[in-house]
Amino acid sequence: MTHPMAQQWSMFIGALGLSLLTACGGTMVAGPAPKQTGVGAASEGQPLASGRIAFTGPKRRVAVIKFDDKTAGRGRLGTAASDILTTELSRSGGFIVVSRADTGKILDEQEFGQSAAVNPATAAAKGKILGLNAIVTGSISQFGVKTLGSEFIVGKQKLQQATATVDIRVVDAETGQVLFADSGTGIYETKTTEVLGIGQSAGYDETIEGNALRAAIAQFIDNLLQQMTKIEWTGRVAAIQDADVIINAGQKTGLKVGDRLTGYTLGKEVIDPATGLSMGRARGVKRGTLEVTDYFGEDGSVAKVIDGAGFEKGDIVRLAQ
Repeated sequence: MTHPMAQQWSMFIGALGLSLLTACGGTMVAGPAPKQTGVGAASEGQPLASGRIAFTGPKRRVAVIKFDDKTAGRGRLGTAASDILTTELSRSGGFIVVSRADTGKILDEQEFGQSAAVNPATAAAKGKILGLNAIVTGSISQFGVKTLGSEFIVGKQKLQQATATVDIRVVDAETGQVLFADSGTGIYETKTTEVLGIGQSAGYDETIEGNALRAAIAQFIDNLLQQMTKIEWTGRVAAIQDADVIINAGQKTGLKVGDRLTGYTLGKEVIDPATGLSMGRARGVKRGTLEVTDYFGEDGSVAKVIDGAGFEKGDIVRLAQ
Protein backbone atom coordinates (compact mmCIF):
# COMPACT_ATOMS: atom_id res chain seq x y z
CA MET A 1 0.00 0.00 0.00
CA THR A 2 1.41 3.34 -1.08
CA HIS A 3 1.59 6.11 1.50
CA PRO A 4 -0.70 9.09 0.55
CA MET A 5 2.20 11.56 0.77
CA ALA A 6 4.40 9.42 -1.51
CA GLN A 7 1.52 9.05 -3.95
CA GLN A 8 1.00 12.85 -4.08
CA TRP A 9 4.72 13.40 -4.61
CA SER A 10 4.76 10.84 -7.43
CA MET A 11 1.80 12.55 -9.10
CA PHE A 12 3.55 15.92 -8.78
CA ILE A 13 6.73 14.61 -10.39
CA GLY A 14 4.77 12.99 -13.21
CA ALA A 15 2.80 16.16 -13.89
CA LEU A 16 5.95 18.22 -13.85
CA GLY A 17 7.68 15.94 -16.35
CA LEU A 18 4.57 15.85 -18.56
CA SER A 19 4.29 19.63 -18.55
CA LEU A 20 7.94 19.92 -19.58
CA LEU A 21 7.49 17.51 -22.48
CA THR A 22 4.27 19.22 -23.54
CA ALA A 23 5.86 22.67 -23.51
CA CYS A 24 8.71 21.35 -25.64
CA GLY A 25 6.42 19.81 -28.23
CA GLY A 26 7.24 16.32 -27.04
CA THR A 27 11.00 16.74 -27.61
CA MET A 28 13.76 16.99 -25.08
CA VAL A 29 15.15 20.49 -25.56
CA ALA A 30 16.99 22.97 -23.41
CA GLY A 31 14.00 24.70 -21.90
CA PRO A 32 13.15 28.19 -23.18
CA ALA A 33 14.48 29.27 -26.57
CA PRO A 34 17.63 31.43 -26.54
CA LYS A 35 16.80 35.07 -25.99
CA GLN A 36 18.67 38.28 -26.70
CA THR A 37 19.04 41.09 -24.26
CA GLY A 38 20.31 44.61 -24.77
CA VAL A 39 19.07 47.47 -26.88
CA GLY A 40 19.01 46.78 -30.59
CA ALA A 41 19.50 43.02 -30.38
CA ALA A 42 17.95 41.11 -33.30
CA SER A 43 17.38 37.47 -34.09
CA GLU A 44 19.84 35.77 -36.41
CA GLY A 45 18.85 36.27 -40.04
CA GLN A 46 16.83 39.40 -39.32
CA PRO A 47 18.04 42.84 -40.50
CA LEU A 48 19.78 44.88 -37.82
CA ALA A 49 19.00 48.27 -39.39
CA SER A 50 15.67 49.96 -38.77
CA GLY A 51 15.00 50.49 -42.48
CA ARG A 52 14.36 54.19 -41.94
CA ILE A 53 17.49 55.39 -43.78
CA ALA A 54 16.70 56.72 -47.26
CA PHE A 55 19.29 56.34 -50.03
CA THR A 56 19.27 58.53 -53.12
CA GLY A 57 21.44 58.62 -56.21
CA PRO A 58 23.95 56.01 -57.33
CA LYS A 59 25.10 53.37 -54.88
CA ARG A 60 28.41 54.03 -53.14
CA ARG A 61 31.09 51.45 -53.80
CA VAL A 62 32.59 50.21 -50.54
CA ALA A 63 34.85 47.45 -49.27
CA VAL A 64 34.63 45.86 -45.82
CA ILE A 65 38.04 44.78 -44.58
CA LYS A 66 38.38 41.96 -42.06
CA PHE A 67 38.11 43.36 -38.54
CA ASP A 68 41.04 43.07 -36.17
CA ASP A 69 40.30 40.60 -33.36
CA LYS A 70 41.98 42.00 -30.26
CA THR A 71 40.53 39.28 -28.05
CA ALA A 72 41.49 35.66 -27.60
CA GLY A 73 39.24 34.66 -30.51
CA ARG A 74 42.26 34.01 -32.76
CA GLY A 75 40.79 35.98 -35.63
CA ARG A 76 37.46 34.23 -36.02
CA LEU A 77 35.52 37.05 -34.35
CA GLY A 78 37.04 39.59 -36.74
CA THR A 79 35.96 37.53 -39.73
CA ALA A 80 32.46 37.08 -38.29
CA ALA A 81 32.04 40.82 -37.60
CA SER A 82 33.11 41.85 -41.10
CA ASP A 83 30.78 39.23 -42.62
CA ILE A 84 27.83 40.52 -40.56
CA LEU A 85 28.52 44.11 -41.57
CA THR A 86 28.94 43.16 -45.24
CA THR A 87 25.50 41.53 -45.12
CA GLU A 88 23.92 44.59 -43.48
CA LEU A 89 25.43 47.04 -45.98
CA SER A 90 24.24 44.88 -48.88
CA ARG A 91 20.76 44.59 -47.38
CA SER A 92 20.44 48.35 -47.04
CA GLY A 93 20.30 48.75 -50.82
CA GLY A 94 22.54 51.81 -50.75
CA PHE A 95 25.92 50.23 -51.50
CA ILE A 96 27.81 47.96 -53.81
CA VAL A 97 29.98 45.95 -51.47
CA VAL A 98 33.16 44.68 -53.10
CA SER A 99 33.71 41.02 -52.28
CA ARG A 100 36.52 39.92 -50.01
CA ALA A 101 37.98 37.91 -52.91
CA ASP A 102 38.32 41.12 -54.93
CA THR A 103 39.64 43.25 -52.10
CA GLY A 104 42.09 40.51 -51.16
CA LYS A 105 43.78 40.89 -54.53
CA ILE A 106 44.46 44.58 -53.89
CA LEU A 107 44.24 45.37 -50.19
CA ASP A 108 46.44 44.05 -47.41
CA GLU A 109 43.85 43.33 -44.73
CA GLN A 110 46.47 43.31 -41.99
CA GLU A 111 47.64 46.74 -43.02
CA PHE A 112 44.17 48.19 -42.55
CA GLY A 113 43.15 46.20 -39.50
CA GLN A 114 46.19 46.11 -37.29
CA SER A 115 45.75 49.57 -35.78
CA ALA A 116 43.38 52.50 -35.53
CA ALA A 117 45.72 54.59 -37.70
CA VAL A 118 44.95 53.69 -41.29
CA ASN A 119 47.81 54.59 -43.62
CA PRO A 120 46.31 57.42 -45.74
CA ALA A 121 48.62 57.01 -48.72
CA THR A 122 47.98 53.26 -48.88
CA ALA A 123 44.22 53.66 -48.51
CA ALA A 124 44.08 56.24 -51.27
CA ALA A 125 46.34 54.37 -53.67
CA LYS A 126 44.80 50.93 -53.21
CA GLY A 127 41.21 52.10 -52.80
CA LYS A 128 41.36 53.88 -56.15
CA ILE A 129 42.38 50.68 -57.91
CA LEU A 130 39.00 49.17 -56.98
CA GLY A 131 37.13 52.42 -57.67
CA LEU A 132 36.01 52.60 -54.05
CA ASN A 133 34.21 55.49 -52.40
CA ALA A 134 34.88 54.21 -48.89
CA ILE A 135 36.64 51.49 -46.92
CA VAL A 136 35.02 50.09 -43.77
CA THR A 137 37.17 48.49 -41.11
CA GLY A 138 37.25 48.07 -37.35
CA SER A 139 38.09 45.77 -34.47
CA ILE A 140 36.64 43.54 -31.77
CA SER A 141 38.02 45.27 -28.71
CA GLN A 142 36.29 43.19 -26.05
CA PHE A 143 34.61 39.80 -25.83
CA GLY A 144 33.75 37.62 -22.87
CA VAL A 145 31.41 34.84 -21.85
CA LYS A 146 29.99 34.46 -18.36
CA THR A 147 28.39 31.20 -17.24
CA LEU A 148 25.97 31.09 -14.32
CA GLY A 149 24.18 28.08 -12.92
CA SER A 150 21.64 27.22 -10.25
CA GLU A 151 20.19 23.99 -8.91
CA PHE A 152 16.82 23.30 -7.35
CA ILE A 153 15.04 20.24 -5.98
CA VAL A 154 14.17 18.55 -9.27
CA GLY A 155 16.51 20.17 -11.77
CA LYS A 156 19.10 22.76 -12.69
CA GLN A 157 19.48 25.75 -14.93
CA LYS A 158 22.48 27.14 -16.83
CA LEU A 159 22.85 30.64 -18.26
CA GLN A 160 25.56 31.63 -20.75
CA GLN A 161 25.93 35.35 -21.39
CA ALA A 162 28.27 36.80 -24.03
CA THR A 163 29.29 40.46 -24.22
CA ALA A 164 31.04 41.94 -27.27
CA THR A 165 32.31 45.41 -28.14
CA VAL A 166 32.81 46.29 -31.80
CA ASP A 167 34.62 49.43 -32.97
CA ILE A 168 34.17 50.64 -36.54
CA ARG A 169 35.83 53.16 -38.85
CA VAL A 170 34.84 54.44 -42.28
CA VAL A 171 37.81 55.61 -44.34
CA ASP A 172 37.72 57.89 -47.37
CA ALA A 173 39.13 55.83 -50.24
CA GLU A 174 40.54 58.97 -51.87
CA THR A 175 42.39 60.47 -48.89
CA GLY A 176 42.65 57.72 -46.27
CA GLN A 177 41.08 60.03 -43.69
CA VAL A 178 38.71 58.53 -41.13
CA LEU A 179 35.29 59.96 -41.98
CA PHE A 180 33.33 58.29 -39.20
CA ALA A 181 34.01 56.18 -36.12
CA ASP A 182 31.67 54.54 -33.67
CA SER A 183 31.46 51.71 -31.16
CA GLY A 184 28.77 49.40 -29.85
CA THR A 185 28.47 46.85 -27.05
CA GLY A 186 26.00 44.00 -27.28
CA ILE A 187 24.85 41.22 -24.97
CA TYR A 188 23.40 37.87 -25.93
CA GLU A 189 22.35 35.10 -23.56
CA THR A 190 21.11 31.53 -23.76
CA LYS A 191 19.43 29.59 -21.00
CA THR A 192 19.12 25.83 -20.63
CA THR A 193 16.92 24.01 -18.13
CA GLU A 194 17.09 20.38 -17.08
CA VAL A 195 14.36 18.79 -14.93
CA LEU A 196 14.77 15.25 -13.58
CA GLY A 197 17.40 14.59 -16.22
CA ILE A 198 15.03 15.70 -19.01
CA GLY A 199 16.44 18.49 -21.11
CA GLN A 200 19.83 19.37 -22.50
CA SER A 201 23.07 19.32 -20.60
CA ALA A 202 24.56 22.38 -22.30
CA GLY A 203 28.21 22.83 -23.12
CA TYR A 204 29.65 25.97 -24.66
CA ASP A 205 27.23 27.39 -27.25
CA GLU A 206 29.34 28.86 -30.06
CA THR A 207 26.36 30.63 -31.63
CA ILE A 208 26.41 33.18 -28.84
CA GLU A 209 29.60 34.66 -30.33
CA GLY A 210 27.94 35.70 -33.59
CA ASN A 211 24.77 36.80 -31.85
CA ALA A 212 26.69 38.99 -29.40
CA LEU A 213 28.50 40.59 -32.36
CA ARG A 214 25.16 41.19 -34.08
CA ALA A 215 23.82 42.82 -30.93
CA ALA A 216 26.89 45.09 -30.80
CA ILE A 217 26.68 46.09 -34.47
CA ALA A 218 22.97 46.81 -34.02
CA GLN A 219 23.93 49.65 -31.68
CA PHE A 220 25.52 51.72 -34.44
CA ILE A 221 24.23 50.36 -37.76
CA ASP A 222 21.62 53.09 -38.33
CA ASN A 223 24.09 55.84 -37.49
CA LEU A 224 26.66 54.21 -39.76
CA LEU A 225 24.25 54.06 -42.69
CA GLN A 226 23.16 57.65 -42.11
CA GLN A 227 26.74 58.90 -42.10
CA MET A 228 27.61 56.91 -45.21
CA THR A 229 24.79 58.55 -47.17
CA LYS A 230 26.83 61.76 -46.87
CA ILE A 231 29.74 60.28 -48.81
CA GLU A 232 29.74 61.82 -52.28
CA TRP A 233 29.36 59.34 -55.10
CA THR A 234 32.02 59.50 -57.78
CA GLY A 235 32.78 57.33 -60.76
CA ARG A 236 35.66 57.11 -63.20
CA VAL A 237 36.10 57.21 -66.92
CA ALA A 238 37.17 53.65 -67.74
CA ALA A 239 37.87 54.08 -71.43
CA ILE A 240 37.34 56.25 -74.51
CA GLN A 241 35.99 54.50 -77.60
CA ASP A 242 35.62 56.80 -80.57
CA ALA A 243 32.90 59.26 -79.51
CA ASP A 244 31.79 57.13 -76.53
CA VAL A 245 32.95 57.60 -72.97
CA ILE A 246 32.81 54.37 -70.90
CA ILE A 247 32.02 54.89 -67.20
CA ASN A 248 32.86 52.33 -64.49
CA ALA A 249 29.31 52.44 -63.10
CA GLY A 250 26.02 51.40 -64.65
CA GLN A 251 22.66 49.83 -63.97
CA LYS A 252 23.79 47.88 -60.92
CA THR A 253 25.12 51.09 -59.38
CA GLY A 254 21.84 52.85 -60.06
CA LEU A 255 22.73 55.08 -62.99
CA LYS A 256 19.87 55.57 -65.43
CA VAL A 257 19.87 56.18 -69.14
CA GLY A 258 19.49 59.94 -69.47
CA ASP A 259 21.44 60.77 -66.30
CA ARG A 260 23.89 63.60 -66.79
CA LEU A 261 27.38 63.55 -65.34
CA THR A 262 30.01 66.23 -64.99
CA GLY A 263 33.56 65.18 -65.75
CA TYR A 264 36.70 66.57 -64.10
CA THR A 265 40.39 66.00 -64.34
CA LEU A 266 41.95 64.29 -61.34
CA GLY A 267 42.68 67.22 -59.05
CA LYS A 268 45.94 67.80 -57.30
CA GLU A 269 46.34 66.12 -53.93
CA VAL A 270 46.60 68.61 -51.06
CA ILE A 271 48.93 67.71 -48.18
CA ASP A 272 48.50 69.23 -44.74
CA PRO A 273 51.89 70.83 -43.95
CA ALA A 274 51.36 70.36 -40.21
CA THR A 275 50.65 66.62 -40.29
CA GLY A 276 51.98 65.52 -43.65
CA LEU A 277 48.66 63.74 -44.28
CA SER A 278 46.48 64.06 -47.34
CA MET A 279 43.59 66.48 -47.00
CA GLY A 280 42.01 65.18 -50.17
CA ARG A 281 42.12 66.31 -53.74
CA ALA A 282 41.21 69.71 -55.02
CA ARG A 283 38.42 69.57 -57.56
CA GLY A 284 40.03 69.22 -60.97
CA VAL A 285 39.38 71.21 -64.08
CA LYS A 286 35.94 70.64 -65.55
CA ARG A 287 36.05 68.67 -68.80
CA GLY A 288 32.38 68.98 -69.66
CA THR A 289 29.02 67.22 -69.40
CA LEU A 290 28.15 63.63 -70.30
CA GLU A 291 24.82 61.90 -70.75
CA VAL A 292 24.33 58.17 -70.13
CA THR A 293 22.99 56.52 -73.29
CA ASP A 294 23.38 52.79 -72.63
CA TYR A 295 24.72 50.17 -70.24
CA PHE A 296 27.98 48.33 -70.68
CA GLY A 297 29.14 45.01 -69.24
CA GLU A 298 28.29 43.90 -65.71
CA ASP A 299 28.12 47.38 -64.21
CA GLY A 300 29.31 49.99 -66.67
CA SER A 301 27.66 52.56 -68.89
CA VAL A 302 28.19 54.35 -72.16
CA ALA A 303 27.92 58.14 -72.24
CA LYS A 304 28.02 60.75 -74.97
CA VAL A 305 29.59 64.18 -74.69
CA ILE A 306 26.99 66.94 -74.39
CA ASP A 307 29.50 69.74 -74.03
CA GLY A 308 33.22 70.09 -73.45
CA ALA A 309 36.08 67.95 -74.75
CA GLY A 310 39.32 66.22 -73.86
CA PHE A 311 37.92 63.45 -71.64
CA GLU A 312 40.57 60.91 -70.65
CA LYS A 313 40.73 57.56 -68.90
CA GLY A 314 40.85 58.09 -65.13
CA ASP A 315 38.83 61.32 -65.09
CA ILE A 316 36.37 61.66 -62.23
CA VAL A 317 32.63 61.94 -62.89
CA ARG A 318 29.94 63.23 -60.57
CA LEU A 319 26.20 63.59 -60.94
CA ALA A 320 25.50 66.90 -62.66
CA GLN A 321 23.86 69.45 -60.40
